[in-house]
Amino acid sequence: METVTKSIPTQWYIFFEDQLLLKKRTIAKSDSNIVSYSVPYSTEAPVGGLNGNIVHEVSLPDGRVINTVSVNQLIADTDDWTMMNLRASYEHINHKEYAAAGKAYQILYWDKHSRYCPVCGTPTKQQTPIMKKCPSCGFEIYPPVATAVIVLIRREDKILLVHARNFRGTFYGLVAGFLEAGETLEQCVEREVMEETGLRIKNITYFDNQPWPYPSGLMVGFIADYESGDIKLQEDELSAAEFYDRNNLPEIPRKLSLARKLIDWWLEHC
Repeated sequence: METVTKSIPTQWYIFFEDQLLLKKRTIAKSDSNIVSYSVPYSTEAPVGGLNGNIVHEVSLPDGRVINTVSVNQLIADTDDWTMMNLRASYEHINHKEYAAAGKAYQILYWDKHSRYCPVCGTPTKQQTPIMKKCPSCGFEIYPPVATAVIVLIRREDKILLVHARNFRGTFYGLVAGFLEAGETLEQCVEREVMEETGLRIKNITYFDNQPWPYPSGLMVGFIADYESGDIKLQEDELSAAEFYDRNNLPEIPRKLSLARKLIDWWLEHC
């Protein structure tokens, strides 16, 4: 738990639910105005009304330390400030700020969902920035990370694209799913592909990974080749699946996702 005033300036990641507070800067042009966005940077909280809210210090992989706090209501738009959905902010702030916002959001989510011990129900106490402890039974709680896999499946000059029932929109993506207890990542890839599409795959190769703060995930990407089988949809998961070549691709995911990075890689190398 931190105070609202800091001795040195730092970035402030202020959230209401999944809405991130951003500083607006308007640049006047001859025929229009251009608005840029950034995360506020100061020694004190950039907006009022935070007294009583828990301000968390969050350490980033590059050694920086930021502040994050959850507020109780949406902060109204002004000429200087706006609140923006975390996913949408990817298009408007730099990569370092977006990555930091993702970790900040995960810490706030963990804080909200770990206020009581899951073993005995006692209110927990925060011991370190990433650990809470039950004062009654001693159970320790850390920010969870749910691991999921995603795979690009090649078949000659085509790739498998699917439309999941939980997709928000008409775009098509890649087969994905969560790791189960006792599985390797490659076993998870094989199982998810078989369960969702009925296909067998081979040559499973690691591609890349990506933190996915919606709310607390790690997405691990793979490339694989089609081996055998006909598409048989798991209808409670997928509404459509088909192999597409580069000339007839449907709408594909936005740039922020590992799915899009995999598809862009294939388009460059196919």
